[in-house]
Amino acid sequence: MTRSSGARMAALSLFALALGAAPAQGDTRATVAPGPRAGQVPAGAVVARSFEELQALVSDPAGPATISVSGTLRGDLVVRRPVAIVGQPGAALEGTGTGTVLRIDAKDVRVEDLVVRRSGHRHTTEDAGVHATGERVHLRRLRVEETLFGISLAACKSCGIEGAHVVGYADDTELRGDGVKLWESDDSVVRDSLLERSRDLVVWYTKRALLVGNTVRHSRYGSHFMYAHDAVVRDSRMESNVVGVFVMYSMRVKIEHNVLAGARGAAGIGLGFKDSDAVEVKGNWLVANTAGAYFDNTPRVTNQPVHFDDNVVALNEVGLRLHGYEDGLHVRRNDFRENAVLVEVDGGGDAHKVGVRGNHYSDYEGYDLDRDGVGDVAYEMKTLSRDLTDARPALKYFQGTAAMGVIDAVAHAVPVFAARRLWVDPAPAFGRLHQEAP
Repeated sequence: MTRSSGARMAALSLFALALGAAPAQGDTRATVAPGPRAGQVPAGAVVARSFEELQALVSDPAGPATISVSGTLRGDLVVRRPVAIVGQPGAALEGTGTGTVLRIDAKDVRVEDLVVRRSGHRHTTEDAGVHATGERVHLRRLRVEETLFGISLAACKSCGIEGAHVVGYADDTELRGDGVKLWESDDSVVRDSLLERSRDLVVWYTKRALLVGNTVRHSRYGSHFMYAHDAVVRDSRMESNVVGVFVMYSMRVKIEHNVLAGARGAAGIGLGFKDSDAVEVKGNWLVANTAGAYFDNTPRVTNQPVHFDDNVVALNEVGLRLHGYEDGLHVRRNDFRENAVLVEVDGGGDAHKVGVRGNHYSDYEGYDLDRDGVGDVAYEMKTLSRDLTDARPALKYFQGTAAMGVIDAVAHAVPVFAARRLWVDPAPAFGRLHQEAP
């Protein structure tokens, strides 16, 4: 695709807008590291100034309902009764470096305003900063650092993480633990949290999970869903990860108003789906990824359609990559801007079964004589270079070169050379549809 210098500048400004967009008024996304906040000791609370005192208070079935923590307490804490643990300014729980720092196995536990650090390093036992099992466990404004896994909720029903800041080790991503892990934790929430240099934010075997207002960067998966029906990801930023969001074997998932940017490398995907149904993807910005969005056998059945609507897909090496024919996928009212390749279909197929309508294309060369905002001629994508690389895979080495650009330019000028139409939009939008990043 040939782009003028003016188009390049516009595209670069798009990338800057998506990555640096200021939060809208009232937006509570975590843009700085939340930490312990100044405040008074809660009324009726008992202050623990040593680890031994804290463990004794927590272990006493008749102990106080609220415990205030002061200073740095060193040890691995276990909680098995309902209690609130609230940190004073600068309070920290520092583990022994041999296991999980804070282990909760109870209902109605609240932990707030605390630094949690120094777990063990064993993947076999998933040593973590915080590991919680139970119901209605709420973790607010925790900073978790120097831990293998950050915060793990396992069989933790209706539990919540809010305002957390998890910083993983600077190891290879495959050697890290997950920053946040939800496992069989139905109706749980992760809100307004910041994860850095972790492996994944995992949601597995969990129904109705809500992820809202989070930022994940310099990690592997910004969010990874498996068998996670009725999940929602909203108002979040997944920046400079290997994959932004990936959803597998899940139904009725909603991905709304997120920025998914900078997923580079051979495996880089802004947003991906495999074997999922009844998915809604709306109002997202997919910017500067290797592949903006990837659909593999999604939907699995046509009566559970997938809707990819009102998104901005810009500056990706491939805008949409499809594995299979994706009958039941609907792509409507999206802005496709300055992608090196608009669509790729694995296996030499086409995208004719995709429901395509009303999208804007930065390389559309049609016209709108009646000025109704809809192009008077269909948008068609034909790529002779794609036909050649399908027939001769060794030619993929030359993708992105001037030579391949000339081949596609010839096919565009003399359509008879491009025998296969890959993508057709019968009613393309004439003009941009979306102007501001979420």
